[in-house]
Amino acid sequence: MKLVIIVLNKTELLEEVIEYFVESGVKGGTVVDSVGMGKIFAYDIPIFAGFRDLMVGTRANNKTILTTIDDALAEDFMEGLDRIIHFDEPGTGVAFLQDIHKTYGLSGR
Repeated sequence: MKLVIIVLNKTELLEEVIEYFVESGVKGGTVVDSVGMGKIFAYDIPIFAGFRDLMVGTRANNKTILTTIDDALAEDFMEGLDRIIHFDEPGTGVAFLQDIHKTYGLSGR
C-alpha cells in the first residue's frame, strides 16, 4: 500500500482531483488547508518582508491531500493525476508516494 501526499497549489483543481479519486476507486482521503513556508516568511516574519515582491502571483493557501492506494495502482494513478495537475508546470503542486508498512483503521483496504 502507498500513501499519496499531494500539495495542490492550484486549488481550483481540487474538485477535479477528488472526482478523479472517486473514478479511480479511491475510497477516502483527507484534505487539509495549508500554507507554504515562503508565504509565512514573506508575510508573518518581519525580517523577510522584503521578499513579498518575489511572491507576486503565488497563492496564499494550498490544499494538502492525503490518501492511500494499492501498490498495483500507484503508477497509473499518479500518471492520471499528473494529467490533471501538470506537476511539471511551476506553481501547480507536488506529489509524493510513500510505502506504508502497516495500517490501522482502514477496513476493507
